[in-house]
Amino acid sequence: MPHPIRIGVGGWTFEPWRSTFFPPGLRQAEELHFASRALTTIEVNGTYYGTQKPETFAKWAKETPDGFVFTLKAPRFATARRVLAEGTESITRFLASGLTELGPKLGPINWQLPPTKKFDPADVAAFLDFLPDRLEGLPLRHAIEARHDSFACDEFTTLLRDRNIAAIQAEDTDYPLIDAATAPFAYLRIMGTREAEPLGYSEADLDRWATRLRDMAAAREVFLFVISGHKAANPAAALALIQRL
Repeated sequence: MPHPIRIGVGGWTFEPWRSTFFPPGLRQAEELHFASRALTTIEVNGTYYGTQKPETFAKWAKETPDGFVFTLKAPRFATARRVLAEGTESITRFLASGLTELGPKLGPINWQLPPTKKFDPADVAAFLDFLPDRLEGLPLRHAIEARHDSFACDEFTTLLRDRNIAAIQAEDTDYPLIDAATAPFAYLRIMGTREAEPLGYSEADLDRWATRLRDMAAAREVFLFVISGHKAANPAAALALIQRL
């Protein structure tokens, strides 16, 4: 595969995973160390709910191996707005919170929009234009998770393509599926794990996902996160995909 495929889950602190994913007796303080060696990426949700400190990002970078990548969910204060372009202060504060401490372990930033936010071309363009492509010399990559049907249009994907920003593909969900190559990387969030399946998905579904990811990696780097659904099984599904690849 000419481009990397990184597979992970959302966060690493979840009580049920202490009996299904983490080894028995593992200290909570060691969970990131373990998870970052079993998976190849993790989407951080904590940055969505509150500001982190530079020391926290530095600690995460130190605890994880070379080649591991974090993606960060941008703060809700920047995206849960009727007018996105009014969130510039929150964007600036987030970008200045110490992201550069992650260095090469900083992956794409997920700017998740609320399901009620409708596509407004001028507002979205102004918002996208405020997202920098570098931060203190560190390259930044951005991805937009649009969750209103009005975003499923060529005008939106053109705005993203012109700026090398990815459209996040939400799979196995009621949110619109925007499957368009608009950046040098792909960002997928699959949300269909089921309690009835020991690995979250059936063997056939996992085989199909592995084939699809290989095909996508012929053209661009791929990030895939097993999110939501039957959350207790999400690490098992991620590991099963990693094994297939």
